[in-house]
This record gives sequence, C-alpha cells and structure tokens, in this order.
Amino acid sequence: MRKFFAAALLAGTMLAVPASTTPAQANTFRWANDGDVNSMDPYTRSETFLLTFNANIYEPLVRRDRNLRLEAALAERWEQVDPTTWRFHLRRGVRFSDGTPFTAEDVVFSIARARGPGSNVAAWFASVAEVRKIDDFTVDLITRVANPILPEELTSFGIMSKAWLERNGAARVADLTSREENFATRNAMGTGPFVLVSREPDRRTVLGPNPLWWDRPEHNLTRVEFNVIANDATRVAALLSGEVDMVYTVPPQDMERITRTANLRVIQGPELRTIYLGMDQMRAELLKSDVRGRNPFQDVRVRRAMSMAIDIEAIRTRVMRGQARPTAQIFGPGVNGFLEENDRRAPMDAEGARRLLTEAGFPNGFGVTLDCPNDRYVNDEAICTAVVAMLARIGVRVTLAAQTRARFFAEVNAPRYNTSFYLLGWTPNTYDAHNALFNLAGTRDGTRGVFNNGGYSNTAFDTLVEQISVETTPARRQELITQASRILQNDVAYIPLHQQQVVWASRANITLQQQADNGFPLRLVRVGN
Repeated sequence: MRKFFAAALLAGTMLAVPASTTPAQANTFRWANDGDVNSMDPYTRSETFLLTFNANIYEPLVRRDRNLRLEAALAERWEQVDPTTWRFHLRRGVRFSDGTPFTAEDVVFSIARARGPGSNVAAWFASVAEVRKIDDFTVDLITRVANPILPEELTSFGIMSKAWLERNGAARVADLTSREENFATRNAMGTGPFVLVSREPDRRTVLGPNPLWWDRPEHNLTRVEFNVIANDATRVAALLSGEVDMVYTVPPQDMERITRTANLRVIQGPELRTIYLGMDQMRAELLKSDVRGRNPFQDVRVRRAMSMAIDIEAIRTRVMRGQARPTAQIFGPGVNGFLEENDRRAPMDAEGARRLLTEAGFPNGFGVTLDCPNDRYVNDEAICTAVVAMLARIGVRVTLAAQTRARFFAEVNAPRYNTSFYLLGWTPNTYDAHNALFNLAGTRDGTRGVFNNGGYSNTAFDTLVEQISVETTPARRQELITQASRILQNDVAYIPLHQQQVVWASRANITLQQQADNGFPLRLVRVGN
C-alpha cells in the first residue's frame, strides 16, 4: 500500500534565496492569514490551518517530509507485526519543552483524549480497537480489521503531555462547538521545533524556537509572528509595505499586482482540497427553510436540479480568476483512487433543473439558508454569493449567512450539524480516497461520517467503504473506489465545485516549502539577507 503514496505531491517548489544569515542573527519571520487558529489544542478541530499551525508545537509519531513522504518523528520506526497490530517504537531522549521526558504514557493518554469528549479528531482512530503500552518506548495500536494505511492516518496527530494536561485541568478536550475553553485552548507545550511565546486570539500569536527539540533545525528563525489580517486589501498592503514577510491566503485579484512588485513573489500550485456544497438529507424538516413538513433535499431530483443550476465555469473564471479546477468528485488529482475518467461533470442546464423541481413538487421553488465561511477558503463568500444568484434562476431563494470560521464551524460541524445547506472544503490527510469517502459520506455512527454534515446515508456505499479500508490489491481497491464514487454522484450526495489552488506570496529573501495539502511547516522556513 505504501507505493500508493510515493507520488510527488508538491504543489510548489523550493524558493531559491541568497545565502542565509548566521544563527547568531535575529531572524524574525512575520506572516499573515485572513483567519485565526482558533485554538492551541490540536484535537479541537480537524481543520487544515489549525492542524498545520499546531504541528509546529506538537509532533506526531509519523510525519511527512518536504516531499510529503512518510518519515520518522516521535516514532523512530514502526511495523505491522500481524494484520491487525501496528507497533510503534518511540524515540528515546525526547523531552517536552518543559523538560519532562516523552514516553509511551503520553501516546496512550493522547489517543484516549483524542477519542474522548470534545475532540473533533476521533475519526482518525475509527479502525483502532485498543491501544496497548508494551514498555516505556513501545506502543501497539490494535485495529478491528486489517488497516494497511494506519500510519498515513496519524501524520496530523500531535502528541501531548499527559502530566501537563492533568496538571492544568485540560485532560478533557474543550468543545469548540460549545465555545468551551480550558488551559490548552490558549496555551501549548509540546516536543516540536517551536514553543508558544504569546497568544492574542484574533490578533497575533508569537512562537520561538524550542531549545530542547530533538531534531536538527533546518530553519534559522529566532521569532515567528503570526498576524490575523482579515481584510484582503489590508493583508496584501502589509506584504507590499514590508510589515509582513509572507501571506498564507492570497486573493486571486491581487496575484498580478504582487507578481509585478520587486522583491515579492507568488507561489502557487494545485491543492488536494475539494470545495463542495452539502445539503441536510436527514431531518424530516429543514432547520433553515420556508418549507414546512417536508425536506426538499430528501428528493434526489431537487439535489440534482441544484447541481445542474450551478455554472461551475463562471465560478472558475469570474470568482476564482482561473485559480480552480472544476470537479465532479469529493476528491481530486493527487489523491490515491482518483481517475480522470470518473471526474465528468454534467453541463449546466437551468431549464432542465426547473423541470426537475416541478416534478419534485416545487414548481415555484423554495427558500433555504446557505451557511458559508468568509475567512476559510479562497474567495469562499464570493463563491457562495455566486451560488445564490445561480440558484435564484431556477426559483430556489437562498439567504446567505456568511460568518467567520470560528462561528461557522461551531454552527455546521458535529455535534450540532445546525445547517440545511452549506459550503465546506476537505483535504484527505492520508492522500487516499477512503479518507474522504469515510469521513464525508459514510453513515454517521460516532466515528464514521463525523464530517457528513448533511447526514447522507446509503447502505451499499457503506459496505464499499468498509471493503476499501481492508483491500490491499490495488486493482480491486480502485474498482471499489470507483463504485463508491459513482453511488455518490448518482445520489447527488454532494455538489462538488472545484479543487482550489494553494496560493502564497512572500518576500524574495524567504525560503519556504509549499505543499499540496496546504501545510506550512515552519521548520522548513529560512530568512535570508
């Protein structure tokens, strides 16, 4: 199975810079994004930006190198000792940044915490039946059935200190959906290359190098300042004026201007993330609609009509300025299991969509609210605004509710699923189709389908997903993935829109590594003169 993930998935290239400064010099790296991290606790939300930021402080057993290949981190090595047992041999001599030793107790405790109340990452351990400490530096993860890609599923899972969490009353994860907080929400203490220096939510977070880090630093940073600058124009202006060295989210409309500016550069490449629309197909009556006593999204004709009404080419050219690849699937190129021939999107057909709505009993359309973030994905609110106008042409009256990511995720994600119609994005962190199929479309059971916000359910699909999880023959596994994907397309379980581009911008004296998962490891950043 490992050969499935050996393909190069880099979205960009290493940026050449002049000779770097010496370690004795003060190298401050200042960067900005349109939204904040929301929590310093890596188990509170399975969201790329939160996970990649906290990965600078908390480390996994197995991490990805600059080419997205698996490499040892807190586990020096690992092996599958039998079909249902993965053994991890932990790195000796590692200390948390407060000086306490890292041991198997921290791994066992972290996994239990990640599977417990308040956690948003329990799905990573859906196949795990038991976690067993063998000795202080050996841990077995025993799965219910054979799971050949378990190490791939753990690359975003940062290990926390059992002693630190218990000492500070944070043994349980604070539930972000209920706006809970505990000590781990605004404080952090891991084994990683950086330590948390200060935290000002929604404004600035400062990191410094961890002098106790076990690995050899590739970075030359003495201080990292992360700034939240929500306004696109203000964020780009900060880069142009030299107030920040790098922008993580670049508005498509500003790319040309940045490219023409001396000593600045735009770095871009395809992202593994798919942006899609979801619909509540579970409730008998929608929470946010003018239809009473009925849920229009439970009729496949309504879902198909809405998909047919969306002009995906207009979104690509006008909203995304060409920085998107239209798609018909919930996973795209670079993800194992993707086949170009399976990614055929039906053309827009507003007249056909209106006929389908009439057949479904909605000749005059209906009203519904679209929940949308305004600081999470590239041009997310603009995409939603365009969708509102497109659906209006077939009589679907959409009220747009756009809000910051913190409020948006608390509203639409588990356990509330307080939404009827929503826009989201998903990056399979295993770079495998099973991750998207299992998490986004599997019938919700507490671990499977946690991010299936619309409650889609199909027994035949679930059976295929279970088979995919254990199948090791590549050709047969691909057949199963194709069958599962066709079920989703025929059911219109989702309305996939596009894979967006990873677009960053930086000053010319910054060396960094852009990756197709939009991860941003600060350990690979250098400041030059």
